[in-house]
Amino acid sequence: MDFARIMTIAVSMIFINNFILSKFLGLCPFLGVSKETKPAVSMGLAVIFVMTCSAVITWSIYNYLLIPFGITYLRTITFILVIAAFVQLIEMVIRKFSLALYRSLGIYLPLITTNCAVLGVTILNVDDFFIQGKPIPGSFFFATLQAFFAGVGFLLALIIMSGIRERLELTDVPPSMQGIPIAFIVASLMSLAFMGFSGFKF
Repeated sequence: MDFARIMTIAVSMIFINNFILSKFLGLCPFLGVSKETKPAVSMGLAVIFVMTCSAVITWSIYNYLLIPFGITYLRTITFILVIAAFVQLIEMVIRKFSLALYRSLGIYLPLITTNCAVLGVTILNVDDFFIQGKPIPGSFFFATLQAFFAGVGFLLALIIMSGIRERLELTDVPPSMQGIPIAFIVASLMSLAFMGFSGFKF
């Protein structure tokens, strides 16, 4: 097991190439759910689960279906359909077996379907861990890890943002800056702060 490669993936996806603060993917749920910490954590954990499982499914489909049949140009539409179907399946299972959990997640599960960060990590996995239509050694393991740590980075950004926005509710923000305007300013400052991690060397 290449521990250095694992650490590189972890630090890269959580800090350096954070999907929200560096790649600016998934901004809609980021701004919509980060008003309070509890729903932000629920959303973040759900995204980690969906990202990891989607990476496993899409890697398998790409390697065992799209490449052998020479239809890799259909990867984007295939991945979108797979992610949407997977999220809907999760929603139905949760609703069937745990109504309390389903109610607590509420709108957050359908939001994951439209979260472009989930699609982004599946495409990034294909670009990073396939060379000339062939998976590199350990490709499946590294793709799964990359998706997991991308979800952790998403959760971290949500927790930080929700904590700041909860504190802002107790401050005297000018009326014209309340709500989304101040949220965009905070997100911009967070993005600038995370740019400092780009100097990490391994």
